[in-house]
Amino acid sequence: MRDRLTAFIATPAPAGSTAGNRITALRWAKRLRELGWRVQIAAEWTGQPCDLLVALHAVKSHASLVRHAQAHPDGPRVLALTGTDLYTDLGDDPAAHTSLALATRLVVLQPLALHELPAPLRERTSVIRQTAAAPPPVDQPGFTACALAHLREVKDPLLAARAVRLLPDDTRLRVVHLGAAPDGDWADRAREAERETRGRWVWLGARPRVDALRVLGGSRLLVLTSRSEGGANVVTEAIAAGVPVVSTRIAGSLGILGESYPGYVEVGDAQGLARMLERCEREPGFLDELRARIAALRPLVDPAGERASWRDLLDALGFTER
Repeated sequence: MRDRLTAFIATPAPAGSTAGNRITALRWAKRLRELGWRVQIAAEWTGQPCDLLVALHAVKSHASLVRHAQAHPDGPRVLALTGTDLYTDLGDDPAAHTSLALATRLVVLQPLALHELPAPLRERTSVIRQTAAAPPPVDQPGFTACALAHLREVKDPLLAARAVRLLPDDTRLRVVHLGAAPDGDWADRAREAERETRGRWVWLGARPRVDALRVLGGSRLLVLTSRSEGGANVVTEAIAAGVPVVSTRIAGSLGILGESYPGYVEVGDAQGLARMLERCEREPGFLDELRARIAALRPLVDPAGERASWRDLLDALGFTER
């Protein structure tokens, strides 16, 4: 590979954001730099010189892909399908289909995502699993579970609040939720949910990423309530931290945790989530089983694996190492 090639990563999440696409872009930039590349990150590609365009999200980065294809018809373009574009937009969004056609290679974040793609596209699709390092924990009182997600409909962020209202009066479990509200309506809904749970579900709002990871590392559980995920960074971060996960049964989690993982509940099922949380609190053996399953997955989130996947993808694009 030539010295100091330049990659440009287009991500819809702006600088300073803790959204998953920004976290993924920053982590991939680190992997590419480890492989000897220069990397720029911005919301859109607007003509900056680069040897490779990496675009996150088929719809939100559509303009960057079109612009790059017009300027460099034969230039390499990698499109990462990171969430709603994979599980929602591919059905009928023209921008998503155009983006797929313009991409030289596609990337998905977990192996089950391949099943969402037509067979011809799978041949040019790479699975690059997300990775993470274990955060330093901050111990949480009692039996604390955490949820790390911005307040968006696709995250179903108040499901955990509805669930904890169904727990027995003598429970010691509480759920701490960290994530930004996009508007005043969401903030009001979160505060009302907090009041209704009498402190069993606590919304802490937006927090710096380092603080969120410390809360995760000190929690007894991670609770993921999303209706859809391409592959949640926070699940990978929980694996790195050795924290058991309770998740909705969605492809994004099944592809990371495995289909036989015992900590799933159905999407939108508050009663099922309440039963799962109560079991985690009251059955130490079950919680130990979840913890052991998470520990067995830790080799999959080693950054070395992600770096090797990027090396293979770059080789497939013709950027052969020296």
